[in-house]
Amino acid sequence: MISGSAMLGPWAMELEVSSAVLGRLRAEAAAAHPHECCGLLLGEGLAVTRLEPARNVHPQPDRHFEIDPRALIDAFRAGRAGGPQVLGYYHSHPVGAPAPSPTDRAEAAHDGRVWAIIAGNAVSFWRDAPDGFEALSYVVRDA
Repeated sequence: MISGSAMLGPWAMELEVSSAVLGRLRAEAAAAHPHECCGLLLGEGLAVTRLEPARNVHPQPDRHFEIDPRALIDAFRAGRAGGPQVLGYYHSHPVGAPAPSPTDRAEAAHDGRVWAIIAGNAVSFWRDAPDGFEALSYVVRDA
């Protein structure tokens, strides 16, 4: 399955995910419904190899998300210590499309990291580029 397309830097790149990661993203969103789920995308290079679910600490979790700062700190420390790198973040849209919302666009860090957005059974991936979100293509690779 391939979804979306974009450019990362000066060359085209394709994100790799496994069917297990996609299934887990969908399961996290379903379990959190009617609230937004959120967490971290971990891996190496352009391969998302696992998720790290995080508590949504936003006071309005049915319409917004905020990843628990402790989960962010722990994941970045683990990456610096040789563990999987934080490639990006994920969250769900319980109502709406699997695309960055106006709130997502306004609050994004524009740090180049990947965002996965889940809405229903659909999962899309985006690069949080300096000039705004860019859709990413992805390929499902199972070992």
